[in-house]
Amino acid sequence: MKRSRPDRILLVSGMSGAGKTTALKTLEDLGWEVVDNLPFALLDRLLATRTPEGVAASRPLALGIDTRTRGFNATAIVDRIKAMRDDHGENIATLFLDCTGAELERRYSETRRLHPLAPDRPASDGIARERELLAALRRWADHVIDTSATSSNDLRHELRERFAATSGVEMVVSLMSFGFARGVARNADLVFDMRFLQNPHWVPDLRPKTGKDEDVGAYVRADPAWDDAVTRIKELILMLIPRYKAEGKAYLTVAFGCTGGRHRSVHVAEFIAGALREAGYTPGLTHRDINSTGHGAEVPSGRMPESQELVEQQ
Repeated sequence: MKRSRPDRILLVSGMSGAGKTTALKTLEDLGWEVVDNLPFALLDRLLATRTPEGVAASRPLALGIDTRTRGFNATAIVDRIKAMRDDHGENIATLFLDCTGAELERRYSETRRLHPLAPDRPASDGIARERELLAALRRWADHVIDTSATSSNDLRHELRERFAATSGVEMVVSLMSFGFARGVARNADLVFDMRFLQNPHWVPDLRPKTGKDEDVGAYVRADPAWDDAVTRIKELILMLIPRYKAEGKAYLTVAFGCTGGRHRSVHVAEFIAGALREAGYTPGLTHRDINSTGHGAEVPSGRMPESQELVEQQ
């Protein structure tokens, strides 16, 4: 048996129904040691525990904690984190999973689950109370992910990009496309609105295709504004990446939006991804709404929306 403190500690918290369980399972898949609902007062005892032979003693530790954890006090937790950083030099960070009240109410309504802080009252009462209890932790968090318009699969992808083993070495650059009709990309650092470009949606032969198809891309690039606008966007991003990195930013998400998220935003994101690769970067690339239809897709009958999984797993 050997004793060694983890090289990274991540405190995972947030609103009930926002995806904490999904986050912890994803981190476990990434090789993190995961402990859920451990009273924070017992952290020192956990860190002092000897590690079995054959297990990496310094592997990162993810600690799940929320308002249901015994002895929960957000202000005291923040003070303890500060002390661990300042007095002992611990590499400890906080991930907070947030979500709008309206979306949380919808999730609880559709899953017919009771909010843990309002077992005999409307979910809205528990959500408001929980947000109040978590306020100090939310303000102090190093990483905030809003899952209001995020599926469980998208959340797992975001977490893999932020917390995979290599994420502490180089800044992670992620590109994404989305449709404004389904909500803005809430976790993006930079958002570019591509709705000024001509829209393939109004061309019958192009409408069923996506921005990955060459004829759609050719149509978008034929817009007189393409060369000047997209060249400037590319140059701006290439200029900002090293500056963000110099400021210590661990990840950068750049989002491109159009109306439906299938044509213009997809093609621009693909184009910028290619430009970044030519410049020596390895950006991640996701297309949030590429599989939607029209300007307001519906979930097929009988199928649970992935966003509901976030509250189902709580």
